[in-house]
Amino acid sequence: MSQRYLAETAILDFRSGTIQALIAERGWSSLDPKARIGAAYDFVRNEILFGYNSDDALPASHVLADGYGQCNTKGTLLMALLRALDIPCRFHGFTIDKGLQRGVVPELVYPLAPSNIIHSWVEILIDGTWINLEGFILDRDVLSALQKTFPGRTSLCAYGAGTDCLQAPPVEWVGTSTYIQKTGINHDFGVFDSPDDFFAKHRQLSGLRGLLYRLIVRHWMNRRVARIRQGHVPDIPGGESSLVPAQELIELKEGV
Repeated sequence: MSQRYLAETAILDFRSGTIQALIAERGWSSLDPKARIGAAYDFVRNEILFGYNSDDALPASHVLADGYGQCNTKGTLLMALLRALDIPCRFHGFTIDKGLQRGVVPELVYPLAPSNIIHSWVEILIDGTWINLEGFILDRDVLSALQKTFPGRTSLCAYGAGTDCLQAPPVEWVGTSTYIQKTGINHDFGVFDSPDDFFAKHRQLSGLRGLLYRLIVRHWMNRRVARIRQGHVPDIPGGESSLVPAQELIELKEGV
């Protein structure tokens, strides 16, 4: 069974020269399996900055070259690294309420954003158990800025975060599931062998809206993320109601 979760695909292009060179340079292949997972996870979490690429379905080598990504693209790179390191993994697709992105999406264009935004996490098979990995999305500096801006909050569903434990979210790799956008999830598409399989069925921002996003809006969003990383967290309208999930959390099970 695990061979299907170790295969290279067009998106998971882990045999590309840049990905193989990164793994060799860091010496990750010589580590034990849990340490390999931790090394790849920490790299994607903190050395690939939180930001918005031109498309969700970019090859992993492209994401590595960009040096930044969001849930779907950082997840693609993590999956490619894990498969290259002989760690079986699969893709779990969702949507999140757009409120989770408020504060990152400029208010001027926020009304134009889709109500439900495609989201994903990575599931790894280790010791016979599937573990969910989502906590790699926000880099350390972005998360720290949000914690400092909202020191009294436990629940936050805005600025790219969706958590009920803002001051100590489960984002570090310690051998268990990690999460940072879980409370924004409002639909579960289920699991897929690869991101290729998922994006063949589910895509977003086509036509004129997609063009505006690629050429203008995402660059605007990336500048806002850079300012958040520096500690300049913008106010968003709506008060308390804009900082919490817009709906009841759907039931999400641990990997089995």
